[in-house]
Amino acid sequence: QVQLVESGGGLVQAGGSLRLSCAASGRTFSNFVMGWFRQAPGKAREFVVGIRWTGGNTYVADSVKGRFTISRDNAKNMVYLQMNSLKPEDTAVYYCAASAPYYTGTWYSTEGYPYWGQGTQVTVSS
Repeated sequence: QVQLVESGGGLVQAGGSLRLSCAASGRTFSNFVMGWFRQAPGKAREFVVGIRWTGGNTYVADSVKGRFTISRDNAKNMVYLQMNSLKPEDTAVYYCAASAPYYTGTWYSTEGYPYWGQGTQVTVSS
């Protein structure tokens, strides 16, 4: 059974950095797309960035382009979200998600991800 566990959230001042981690277990993820999403209070869950485990292709939302970077460690089954130049509007619960195997659909849709972590809170103060 797929399990995703996020860590690394916290409180940071605007302009600061955080690195979120996602520990993935339960199967081999070599043909999966791994994504980070976020959800602010009263708003829909939105795509932030994704990576295809095999090959390392990435896709980044315009709102975080140039500030956020996704990476993965194959040996450790870990996915990371490096967040730099954080802004108050980045405040949200951040979720790690995994697609179905060999997923070829839209990366930015939550419907493409049947597996989710419990989320980690990121708060950016002004």
